[in-house]
Amino acid sequence: MASSAEIGLVLYPGAQMAAVLGMTDLFNSATHMAQAKCGAGAAIRVSHWRLEDGKPVRTAASDAPDMAMRPAVLVLPPALGDPILREAAAPFAAWLRECHASGIQLASICAGAFLLGETGLLSGRTITTNWVIAETFEVRFPDVIVDTDRLLSDDGDIVTAGGVMAWVDLGLKLIDRFLGPTIMLEVARQFVVDPPGREQRYYSTFSPRLLHGDAAILKVQHFLQANEAKETAVDVLAAQAGLEERTFLRRFRKATGLTTSDYYQRLRVAKAQELLQFTARSVDIVALDVGYNDPGAFRKVFARIVGLTPGEYRKRFRS
Repeated sequence: MASSAEIGLVLYPGAQMAAVLGMTDLFNSATHMAQAKCGAGAAIRVSHWRLEDGKPVRTAASDAPDMAMRPAVLVLPPALGDPILREAAAPFAAWLRECHASGIQLASICAGAFLLGETGLLSGRTITTNWVIAETFEVRFPDVIVDTDRLLSDDGDIVTAGGVMAWVDLGLKLIDRFLGPTIMLEVARQFVVDPPGREQRYYSTFSPRLLHGDAAILKVQHFLQANEAKETAVDVLAAQAGLEERTFLRRFRKATGLTTSDYYQRLRVAKAQELLQFTARSVDIVALDVGYNDPGAFRKVFARIVGLTPGEYRKRFRS
């Protein structure tokens, strides 16, 4: 059943205004639809929040009926440029912690996760962000688990969304939460976007960890990249690292977060994604090109990592 709620969008330094305005339009459209079906009581009021002299300042950004000044959710939009610095984030983080303690839900999109991370509330949680900045995030917040395969990660009190355009998916999820699935689906149709259920891994390519500081493992990563993961025998890789095999396998997993098998399969699949997108080679030929003699095995590995079959991937992303 449709209800009423206020969603606040936080205008921190570097916040992407395209996402702020897009979400504002999305929620206002949802309100108009909900009121046409359910009456004036159904509404999402949108507010914009900034800090002035360390104090939160609220600006109404919708024509929904007046409600309490306390938002149900505060959303941290994506950022333009580099992630917010700790010094700039500190006053926002203190305010966000207070809001969370009072029962307000928090949400972030893409690099907005850096501001959310500064609150300390993500410690021990699994979150998502854009795969391009995931390694930087992990270095800055090592006690947070990052799963970039997810487009949305929802703990109830905290929701994180992946890439820059994932504000659409987060917005639809919040519409579903406050106004119900019927309104959410109507808004998705009006905006010609997929309803929640996409996976970020459809759009990502493998971005290996390279900032781990283990020079021996980094040498092996460069070796695998140079030969397109065609030479993957553990004894050869261990020799490249100058390590005994068991020590090499342990250090490789610690540094990269993956087994050697998972790692080279992801390298091969990333190359296959490129070939499927930019060439007309058949799937069987692509499989051979990236090191799989068994096209059936290639299809299984590709679908496990990407979430789509090679044919589905080509159909969706062919250049």
